[in-house]
Amino acid sequence: MVEAETNTNERDVALIIGGGPGISASCARLFAQEGLSVAVAARNIEKPVLQDLASTHDVACYSCDAADPSSVTNLFATVAETIGVPKLVVHNIDGRVSEIFRKGITEADADIVLQTIRNGAYSAFLVAQQAAKQMLARQPDDNGHRGTIIFTNASAAMKGYPNSGAFAMACHAKAGLAQSMARELMPQGIHIAHVPIDAAIGWTQEDGTRKHRRAGADVDDNLANPDHIAATYLHLHKQHRSTWTFEVILRPWMETW
Repeated sequence: MVEAETNTNERDVALIIGGGPGISASCARLFAQEGLSVAVAARNIEKPVLQDLASTHDVACYSCDAADPSSVTNLFATVAETIGVPKLVVHNIDGRVSEIFRKGITEADADIVLQTIRNGAYSAFLVAQQAAKQMLARQPDDNGHRGTIIFTNASAAMKGYPNSGAFAMACHAKAGLAQSMARELMPQGIHIAHVPIDAAIGWTQEDGTRKHRRAGADVDDNLANPDHIAATYLHLHKQHRSTWTFEVILRPWMETW
């Protein structure tokens, strides 16, 4: 956790939950370039990508277990104290547990199923609850905007695939949460956006190539580019409230759907 200090920041604050080298890192870089004060929260803040973001883009990195209520509450309190109340919050946690991958309904371990739901959906609730509390307590800007909460999701939010029941439950739950929050909070000045990504994510490696973390194959634009996903998130945050987007589905041009 970064050391607490008095908050004298006048810039808008973006808080990204999830500290991977794909979407989270791309969002952190872009948001910082756009002049926002950026914070990233992850269980392990010793990751090289987070160390790089801290040194090159002045990103504040915080340790947080997003599936633990007290950890999330402490995170939002600390960020508000050290940087400021976030105006943009991105929940970017996949939540899948490797042991549940490709497990049918008769094979799935109940404890791991619960862990998957906690990682993906319950953490989304905890993060969104704290974000909403802080945003509702602030005055809206001149455009009536109190803040933006964006949920990254997967195609499993729209359809349950075979041998993927646990992940489908987590994704559907997150989608339902986003929809409920949108109906509740958008009339109060908080923009809620739900972004299912129907694709694998590829990102630029140290040697300049773009590879998928599992497939390992070079890619061009066949996999979703996290830099372009980040640009979509920034656009969502900047939208005027007369045309707020609730849901946008992102997929590469060649994805079968």
